[in-house]
Amino acid sequence: MTTFTLAHLSDVHFPPLPAVRLRELANKRVLGYLNWIKNRHAIHRREVLDGLVADLKAHAPDQIAVTGDLVNLALEQEYAPVARWLTEVGTPDQVTVVPGNHDAYVLATQHRFAESFGDYLRGDDYDGVPEFPFVRRRGPLALIALSSAVPTAPLLATGRLGAAQLAALERMLAQLAGETLFRVVLIHHPPTAKSRQKWLSDAPQLLALLRRYGVELVLHGHDHVHSTVWVEGPQAPIPVVGVPSASALPHGHHPGAAYNLFAIERDNDTWRCTHTVRGYRDALSITELRHGQLAPPQH
Repeated sequence: MTTFTLAHLSDVHFPPLPAVRLRELANKRVLGYLNWIKNRHAIHRREVLDGLVADLKAHAPDQIAVTGDLVNLALEQEYAPVARWLTEVGTPDQVTVVPGNHDAYVLATQHRFAESFGDYLRGDDYDGVPEFPFVRRRGPLALIALSSAVPTAPLLATGRLGAAQLAALERMLAQLAGETLFRVVLIHHPPTAKSRQKWLSDAPQLLALLRRYGVELVLHGHDHVHSTVWVEGPQAPIPVVGVPSASALPHGHHPGAAYNLFAIERDNDTWRCTHTVRGYRDALSITELRHGQLAPPQH
């Protein structure tokens, strides 16, 4: 059996925040900037991010998924440094990216994410303006990329897919259902979130599509914690797996930076997936935090 390895990291919140001009804070950004000055500047550290990526690359995954929040306040001056960082992570063929709410923080620069990172968010054999959803086939995988990133009012971090994206996703899932592929949905907002300030507003519609057509795995970020939740699929439960921020020191109830590794192989008519979590148990070193088969809990 040939094993294909998928790595997953999220919520880069690329540090440090560049210099901010006063006129750039005349909107929702002012609250985000104050939060950065008061809290986030001490939590999101470049050396933490660099150490995590170095450890990830040492494991030589076949593909890397990044599920959003690459920037902080969607300032014009944030995009070029993140674009350079992405080239260090891997080539557009090796790395698949979807946006998070911070990447669409304000309407004025919502377009900059696709302009800056477009090669990392295009489907196979497509070179136009990035559109969601899109599919990338990599080995035995079908990576299904969704965008839940929309500008929101102050104090809200909600996401939305919208009717057009959901309709396109249904067509895509119906087509993929006839192929022998390990289907992985990439999205920033978890479809199982309960908080009205941070949830995916059309999560019920997404869960209904997953329940009807099925996938093998859903990967997300947004919550900055380790999580595995199982949702209903047509034949078997579907794992929905989250990961902490890729640049964060351990703080409060939030764990330090970590990433997921999924070793995927086909065993006769069954998919086998081994899930390994590596990250900072403390502020000093990266270690293996979890390792085992990705399987629903036994009752």
